Amino acid sequence: MEATVIGIFMFIFGSIVGSFLNVCIVRMPHERSVVAPRSHCVHCQKMIPWYDNIPFVSYLALRGKCRFCGGKISARYFIVELITALVFLVFYRHFGLTVLLWPYLVMMSGFIVATFVDFEHRIIPDEVSIGGMIAGLVFSLFIPQMHDVVPNGRSFVMVHLNSFGLSVLGVLAGGGSIYVMGVLGDFLFKKESMGGGDVKLMAMVGAFMGWKMAILAFFIAPFFGAVYGIIEKIRTKDTAIAYGPFLVLGAIICLFWGDAILAWIMRGYGLS
Repeated sequence: MEATVIGIFMFIFGSIVGSFLNVCIVRMPHERSVVAPRSHCVHCQKMIPWYDNIPFVSYLALRGKCRFCGGKISARYFIVELITALVFLVFYRHFGLTVLLWPYLVMMSGFIVATFVDFEHRIIPDEVSIGGMIAGLVFSLFIPQMHDVVPNGRSFVMVHLNSFGLSVLGVLAGGGSIYVMGVLGDFLFKKESMGGGDVKLMAMVGAFMGWKMAILAFFIAPFFGAVYGIIEKIRTKDTAIAYGPFLVLGAIICLFWGDAILAWIMRGYGLS
């Protein structure tokens, strides 16, 4: 019963966070404040009252239209709120109310913003990537469980410094891997093949998840990106794609199944 109540709370809390993430998705690409002014209709510019800003409920009650001008409200608002709510619920069910839950919810919130902004604008805001990287480093300093660091007779300070060091190594490995691929791609194709936003996003992944998972995510992402790229090439004749969402997908796969994938690879090469 208690777990059910907490699960419902996490779902509702996630939808509220999702409402804020929508503000970030709309404003960050245009370098506008996510704090002020208050939410307003993009068509008539009128401020949205609180009762029209309730996650899920308001969108459904208004049938996806502004109360004042009747302008269409993008379904993305509902989708982002739903995805965020489900992420909060699923992560609570997986991690429980442990110290690992909160840093990974912060990471996922950044991933959601990065994904939707990159798909629409082909950019990843520094507030998400660099801000997320810093958050990952800070979390890693205080939560050594993120990098599976155990005392083993070491002092409290050394345990936390070791965790922080692994986070720094993750930043270098994650950002460095995608940077090197970009340099090679630029040389081979004679044009920019990887944006700086992707480099910083992978640095963020490494800060939260360490160097092993960052590199594994780096190798997993192209499998999904290639499929999407082929579809987009056929549909639009455009060879450029938003790659950040596939780095995010690779990171999520590694978060839940990375250890199992690495073990499978090691067995395949007879190393375990």
